[in-house]
Amino acid sequence: MSYYFDYLAAILRLWFGNLPAFFSGQLVGPSNDLLTSYGASFGVGGWILFVLVLILLVAIAVGIVLLIIYLIKRLLAKGKHGNEQKMLEEIERLNLELYDVTMERDSILNLKREYEGIPTLESSLEGKKDGKKKVESKDGVRFPRLATVDAKYKDGEYVTALPEDAQNITLKEICERFRNFACSQMRLYYTIDVVRQFFSAMGTGKLIILEGISGTGKTSLPYCMGRFLKHGAAICAVQPSWRDRSELLGYYNDFTKKFTETEFLRAVYEATFRNDITVLILDEMNLARIEYYFAEFLSIMEMPNFNEWIVDVIAAGREDDPVHLKEGKLLIPQNIWFVGTANNDDSTFTITDKVYDRAVSLFFENKSKAFDAPYTEALPLPAEYLLNLYAEAKKAHPISPETLEKFEQLDEFVIEHFKLAFGNRIMKQIHGFVPCYIECGGTELEAFDFLFKTKILKKFEVLNVAFLRDELSLLDEQLTKLFGKNEFLMSRDKIRSLIKMSR
Repeated sequence: MSYYFDYLAAILRLWFGNLPAFFSGQLVGPSNDLLTSYGASFGVGGWILFVLVLILLVAIAVGIVLLIIYLIKRLLAKGKHGNEQKMLEEIERLNLELYDVTMERDSILNLKREYEGIPTLESSLEGKKDGKKKVESKDGVRFPRLATVDAKYKDGEYVTALPEDAQNITLKEICERFRNFACSQMRLYYTIDVVRQFFSAMGTGKLIILEGISGTGKTSLPYCMGRFLKHGAAICAVQPSWRDRSELLGYYNDFTKKFTETEFLRAVYEATFRNDITVLILDEMNLARIEYYFAEFLSIMEMPNFNEWIVDVIAAGREDDPVHLKEGKLLIPQNIWFVGTANNDDSTFTITDKVYDRAVSLFFENKSKAFDAPYTEALPLPAEYLLNLYAEAKKAHPISPETLEKFEQLDEFVIEHFKLAFGNRIMKQIHGFVPCYIECGGTELEAFDFLFKTKILKKFEVLNVAFLRDELSLLDEQLTKLFGKNEFLMSRDKIRSLIKMSR
């Protein structure tokens, strides 16, 4: 056994003196000088010690390798965690920059509103106090912009009452007053027919589309309406990249643990605290496909029960969420109207029948002529009062059976010659629009003329009118036969325009 200890001493000297040689020749080599010299004299005990020490050395080597692997994993994990932390910090920085840009934009808008004599948007200004953002001081708040709205109305909802000089005002008087207000205060000129069509559209549904060439006053009309109502219209600019509802309502950010809110969501939520009318403008709404980002609202507004007009904002609610957000859901109030503007050019998408059938469309084909009007004050108008006027109009002016029968004959003629029909939605809109238009000061046949042009003749544009020239002439004659030569003038102009296009 003493020979083994002499061998072990030689091995240790080799270990500390030349480690690479030890592993290459004395431990892993198939043969080596030291083992040959000492091995024959080990004896049984020496060989036992040799095996034990060899096992110990292998265990130490394996332990060193495992330790190195463990340290490498720790370093990699630390690096990954550091990258995630940097990413979180970068996202937070971008969110703060976006908030600053939004605040700066709102400040500019408020300066403009002050210059025009309109109350400033307090909800936009409440975000700053002593150089710090109030919403950032609320730890864990998922909806900072909606929380600001809650703070604005913490003392109660905003209640609008009719002025003393407007008690018992009628729809006709409201139309005339709005037209005079637009002329005298905004230098915007609209024909009385356009004003009647707009207010009648509000009595028909919640979605109104204003189409036409640029510069004809599409965006100015709802903006002026907001000024007229002393509430201000919320403008949401549609982007070509919009693909789904998250572009409209916002989305929950898993990194920041906050909901990225949009101006659209803020405006809809604020409307739940008010009893006056909210006008929400979707500017250039056909820059993206409407049925993609607005599909949920198109479906909701089809429901006859207003209590079912509910939008899922977030999957699960919390106790500290905004007060009118119940279990992550928001009830769309009935005091809000969506007004979309649309240009018809190569940069936009075609508005599909799915959207047209659910909306009332107004077409701006040229500018209105300037006129003089007396100075007219704005009219804060409770939404309930306006809705009651619409309900009373539908009771007071039902469609005459004679006109309805003639319109059904016109429907049969269009089906026979053009394979188009008045769907159930269009018939429902007719029964809503016509009485409101009469109450606004128009006539029954003028209302039918407007709807026939915008709902039926609009669809002719996608047909091959070159092969329908004779049928279009017959349609013109049919209108004369049913309603007389001096009626349906807008539809006749549209038919002549289609005939001219076919040449």
